Amino acid sequence: MSGWLGWMIVALDALLVLAVVLRVVATRHPPGSSFAWILVTLALPFAGFLLYLLVGEHSIGRARRARLSAFAERFGGWRLPPPTVPHDSGPHFPVLSTLANRLTALPASGGNRLRLIADTHTVLAQLADDIARAEVGVDLAFYIWNAGGDADHVEAALIATALRGVPCRVLLDAIGAKRYLASEGAARLRAAGVRLEAAMTVRAWQLPFVRGDLRLHRKIALIDGRIGYTGSLNLVDPRYFKQDAGVGEWVDAMARIEGPVLDALAAVFAYDWMLQTGEPPSRAVRATGAVAWPGASAQVVPSGPGTERSANLRLIVEAVNQARRQILLTTPYFVPGEALALALQNAALRGVSVRLLVPARNDSRLVQYASRWYFEPLLECGVEILLYRGGLLHTKSITIDGELALFGTVNLDTRSLHLNFELMLLLHDAAFSAALVALQQAYEDQADAVDARRWRARSLRERMKEGVANLVSPLL
Repeated sequence: MSGWLGWMIVALDALLVLAVVLRVVATRHPPGSSFAWILVTLALPFAGFLLYLLVGEHSIGRARRARLSAFAERFGGWRLPPPTVPHDSGPHFPVLSTLANRLTALPASGGNRLRLIADTHTVLAQLADDIARAEVGVDLAFYIWNAGGDADHVEAALIATALRGVPCRVLLDAIGAKRYLASEGAARLRAAGVRLEAAMTVRAWQLPFVRGDLRLHRKIALIDGRIGYTGSLNLVDPRYFKQDAGVGEWVDAMARIEGPVLDALAAVFAYDWMLQTGEPPSRAVRATGAVAWPGASAQVVPSGPGTERSANLRLIVEAVNQARRQILLTTPYFVPGEALALALQNAALRGVSVRLLVPARNDSRLVQYASRWYFEPLLECGVEILLYRGGLLHTKSITIDGELALFGTVNLDTRSLHLNFELMLLLHDAAFSAALVALQQAYEDQADAVDARRWRARSLRERMKEGVANLVSPLL
């Protein structure tokens, strides 16, 4: 009997492996992801199949899919005005803007005013002040809210503004902001009349049908439809955030935005709000009071489940291919995949100066080793890699030839490029690009260049860690 039971268990595991093989083929997984899942299913009998069932696909659930359809019917492809790109927007922006518009249906606009703010305390103080002055409404969507320090000023401003009768809505990721959502601060917001909602909640019984690790990673602030913010900073004061992680304080940057592009930012928030709550937006999708300046050309590029998931990856690869003189990249997590890695190598080989800046220490050891697997071929092609030692560099930015910028929430890793709900700004503005280049150079002053010869001489043990991390990187 035990012999028959053993054979039945083996046969059942073989059927589960076959089911995963057939499923990854049928659902058009990327080859690396397909082989990784087959390997995991073979290496971990039954457990591998369970892992695939939980996180192997991108399902956002039947209810959210229905909300996406309702949003599309109600707002008919955002219903935003057509692109208004000035003729002097440089050689790169029109090409990339056309691609972005095809991918997202969110148009570009000229006449925007942007300010790069690289000091966290300045960002939080300015955001709190803008919220305190709000008269029409405040909408916030963030991945993390961590109580303490300057982040509490934002909470206090929201409470005061809501008590004045100004509608305030806050959308926080259910996992990233789990602690805050259950905190006294969240209770104070709700008591004051702030609509505080959790995004991407998944209950245990839903896990076989809804992927549980999809995250709302966007950072959006909208005040009265006149002022907006986006970038890498969560609602955290780095002096109080993850102090026990051993990576130093997190280093971030945000853009403060005024102008017509806020219409698109408001549309993305409306999309997220309806997707997560099921409620149609209580206010117009379009921002109100947006005033045009003779300034930046800008375009909002969202990505994530339910939309063109690879929109930002496509845009970044095309931007790299367009570069003729210089590419500067700053990212905390670098697991680019073959398409982007090859584009960066090609750019360096054709004579473009390519500099990649990443943290020397990362809060994810697995991502750090997966990242370093890409270093050697990049170095061999002439890409300069610098390791920032001043903390966990969390800024996400790319500048092309000193004139075009990609800036927002997108990390250059598998999760950010393919899974999470993300947001990036495509920008043509001489002043903003110059500020971003200067910021990267300031970061580089606190970084050490990776020497290609020494890197090739690293130990076999380190190479093995990198290889194993690379094998599982499609699953990160």
